[in-house]
Amino acid sequence: MLHLLIITLLAMVIAKQPLFAEFGLGSLPMAILLGMISGAFFRGLGFASVDSTPSASSLFCQQKLLRLGIILLGFGLTFQQVEQLGWQALVIDLVVITLVLLIGISVGIRVLGMSRELAVLTSVGSAVCGAAAIMATEPVVKGGHRQVSVAVATVVLFGSLSLLLYPVLFNLLQIAPEQFGIFIGSTVHEVAQAVAAGQTISPEALQTAIMTKLIRVLCLAPVVITLGLLLFRDRETASDHVDGKARKLPVTFPHFIGFFILAVLINSLVQLPELAYDVISFISQFSLTIAMAAMGYNTRWSTLRQAGIKPILLAAILFVVLIVTGLSLNLLLYA
Repeated sequence: MLHLLIITLLAMVIAKQPLFAEFGLGSLPMAILLGMISGAFFRGLGFASVDSTPSASSLFCQQKLLRLGIILLGFGLTFQQVEQLGWQALVIDLVVITLVLLIGISVGIRVLGMSRELAVLTSVGSAVCGAAAIMATEPVVKGGHRQVSVAVATVVLFGSLSLLLYPVLFNLLQIAPEQFGIFIGSTVHEVAQAVAAGQTISPEALQTAIMTKLIRVLCLAPVVITLGLLLFRDRETASDHVDGKARKLPVTFPHFIGFFILAVLINSLVQLPELAYDVISFISQFSLTIAMAAMGYNTRWSTLRQAGIKPILLAAILFVVLIVTGLSLNLLLYA
């Protein structure tokens, strides 16, 4: 836990330096980068475990504190801002999710010859909300720990790449920050990565990125149920039946989204003191940064090497599909 605190504080300090701020490297992408470097360094020296099981403290940061940080972000948003997104944001999200899933599963299975489980996990991570979507889909897919680890690693890899690419695209495209935030929210993998990418642009881009991204997150439940019905109904075994009847496959939904919406509701109805907003903002930023540090630290590239080039190639294809589709729809519908 101490090493994650050090990485977090270091990332927050470095991100405030003018040189890094100029290139849009905020504390969240900086924490991912420092986490990856430190994790590989300590494991290489034998000071950290090389197995694929993260420590309890890092999992707490990566899961619990990540959700806390996202929930507290709700106090910086209102439903009036959601309404301002318009129907276009919903259309973009639905088209992106559908296209990424169709292309990802088809290419993964038929072209690359991947297992159905790994192709689905990799695709749903890119299409919906990264690692959370992968973990929510695993009970239906039943892919096992190794395939989940591979899929999560591809999300971390290309989601982190987007944090470096999106500020460059923003400078090249010269479109409004609010519009670019919608592009971020409809294409980036993780909720926290959408936050990081939005922060590198502007507060306006951050707000639209979060709300657009959360529309995708809210699609997680129907996506998981649909995948289970269409692709994995034949996976039922004797252990899936109770008293001769088929047992319903469990569907995991990120409940922290409900608390996020509650925070937005409170902020829409009640004006909190300025000091309260400052404290909430700091706790949220710190929680998200340490979660990114844990995510980077827990990334094990050996897992990707063992799985071969196919998952990386599929994730790369989906990364291109996300950017091209999201950008094209964004420019078309908001022209």
